[in-house]
Amino acid sequence: MRHINIPVFIPHLGCPNNCVFCDQRKISGCISFDESGVRKEIETALSTVLPEDDVEIAFFGGSFTGIDRDLMIRLLEISDEFIRERKVSRVRCSTRPDYIDAEILAILREHHVKTVELGIQSLSDSVLSASKRGHTAEASLKACKRVKEAGFELIGQMMIGLPGSTPENEIATARAICDFCADGARVYPTVVFADTELADMALSGKYVPLSIDDAIERTASVLDVFDRAGVPVIRVGLCSGENLSSPESVVGGANHPALGELAMGELMYRRICEEADRVIETCEVSGRTMTVFVPHGATSRAIGQKKRNILRLNEKYCKKHAINRIKILENSSIIGYNIIIDFS
Repeated sequence: MRHINIPVFIPHLGCPNNCVFCDQRKISGCISFDESGVRKEIETALSTVLPEDDVEIAFFGGSFTGIDRDLMIRLLEISDEFIRERKVSRVRCSTRPDYIDAEILAILREHHVKTVELGIQSLSDSVLSASKRGHTAEASLKACKRVKEAGFELIGQMMIGLPGSTPENEIATARAICDFCADGARVYPTVVFADTELADMALSGKYVPLSIDDAIERTASVLDVFDRAGVPVIRVGLCSGENLSSPESVVGGANHPALGELAMGELMYRRICEEADRVIETCEVSGRTMTVFVPHGATSRAIGQKKRNILRLNEKYCKKHAINRIKILENSSIIGYNIIIDFS
């Protein structure tokens, strides 16, 4: 069974804030919102799915619970129709932590919402303030608690490389999301969009955009936190599209179509080195073959984009420790980023 998300983007309608990094219209590719077209949009998407697919409507792109209350309920009533017809099984929405309260959660529950995604971004008050996020870390703590206590699945969204952010407080944010008992996470390295305050800050030197290498390193570190806690990361980086590749839209930051793949490959490389170093301390490996067993489907991640990891592993182990060669094999009993190394 495939899981299919039908995204309905509602850019900026529910958000009076002006976060320095934000341009939801560029991110979603949606310039305006036409309520009358939502039903047709969902029907068109449904025409491409199979009867056995598990289909979910996802209200993304803005702060769903902050939009006009009547509009929010009308949109939920549209999704209710598809659920009654058994064409859709559930609904999710994304919103801000400061737009969550008991009344809102009761409305969402009444209309078959099962998953709430919270744009936490950071749990450093200084980073939130520098980003003009409009709420404190305490608001995120309370919102996460309310969402979980109300019985919803919680997805925590966080960002890498915000103004004033450091690798240490990004790791702390990831750990806190895990402590909230989140059911999943999304990780977004910061992209600098044109016509945002962040673009002005970068131009004036008040903000230094992430390099691709920095984004890979820092993202891998938070992926490590989530993996060790058993919290799945369902997305790394913004979805690629024409609106994210144009120099008129993006002026800096971590804008790479394979950023997620690169970060996941970096974490796999770190795990391989960690285990290889441990094993090498216990036995003689000169002249032997190092076989790296990885989870099912993780071979490309272990090899790395353009063989990035294999080249580094050969340099580190074949030359330094006189290992004969390195092999990557899959083992379906291994999960996540765990690996097993055997020398033979």
